[in-house]
Amino acid sequence: MEEKLPYPHRFCDSDMREDQSTDKQLTQSLSRTADRKCVAGFLFASTKMAGGGLVVEGRASVLSFVLGVSVISLPFITSRYTEPGQTLLGSAPGRITLALFVAAVNGVLLLLYRAHLYQVAIRAAFLGFAFGCGLLIGITQSPWRHFGWYICSLSFFHYSEYLITALNNPKSLSLDSFLLNHSVEYTMAAISSWLEFTIEKTIYPELKQITWLSVIGLFMVLFGESLRKSAMLTAGSNFNHIVQNEKSETHTLVTSGVYSWFRHPSYVGWFYWSIGTQVLLCNPVCLIGYTLASWRFFRERVEEEEFSLIHFFGQEYVDYKRNVPTGLPFISGVKVEP
Repeated sequence: MEEKLPYPHRFCDSDMREDQSTDKQLTQSLSRTADRKCVAGFLFASTKMAGGGLVVEGRASVLSFVLGVSVISLPFITSRYTEPGQTLLGSAPGRITLALFVAAVNGVLLLLYRAHLYQVAIRAAFLGFAFGCGLLIGITQSPWRHFGWYICSLSFFHYSEYLITALNNPKSLSLDSFLLNHSVEYTMAAISSWLEFTIEKTIYPELKQITWLSVIGLFMVLFGESLRKSAMLTAGSNFNHIVQNEKSETHTLVTSGVYSWFRHPSYVGWFYWSIGTQVLLCNPVCLIGYTLASWRFFRERVEEEEFSLIHFFGQEYVDYKRNVPTGLPFISGVKVEP
């Protein structure tokens, strides 16, 4: 479950902003000497460098995510062909409609996007589709209802990682920003939780119907997600999923917002989010495993990063460290001699 996150510092990006009138004149000049493809490429680069608004990848992801979420409309479309309370997969018309929907969304994305943008779009659409399916499952009285809540939490987490990066730091934006291919350990942890839920639901279904416990887990998930995204927004353009090991001349220590509450708010958010998913699923085995693995990872990560932060900012960070906790239980960070 290794996470690659930035140090809490801020880049100065004023030199990246370009005057709109200059952009317009330069575009007009290019249009007289280059074909449309060259101009489009220049405009794409200018938009990405300007840092103003959402870059084209971000816009493509939003549209694709919404297309995926629109799966929630299918039960209304198929209601005249299915029995009351029957799910999409529970009837032949529902399964056919679902297959046609998936094919239609993919067809639309193929028409709208090519190459890299299609790769962005198909991932965002998949996450939107998963979110929509989670909603459909979560609002029913099915034994899988709490798993539907979990699917919504997981899919939104991964999509919002990409979207916030597109808003804050488009220069670092890539397919990896979805964190879908985070690590083998992360993937195995997720699969383990799915297997535990399925096995325990089969053997002891009452364990998966403790609604009050799942609600507590859902609130933990919402808290962790909100805190992590607040940390990303507070860090601004300097948030990066790749650890920064060298100090730039423009780096300054960020101590405002959620960074005034915790020294590592994005870690705190992910810690409680990950544990909350297992409380939500009522997975006792994975709850223990997630807690121990996450705590051990963040203990090592915080100490490793704080060595660099002290090297970068010296006494300024030492004073900040003295006044603000990490936010992680029983993790105080690197020890500093008085």
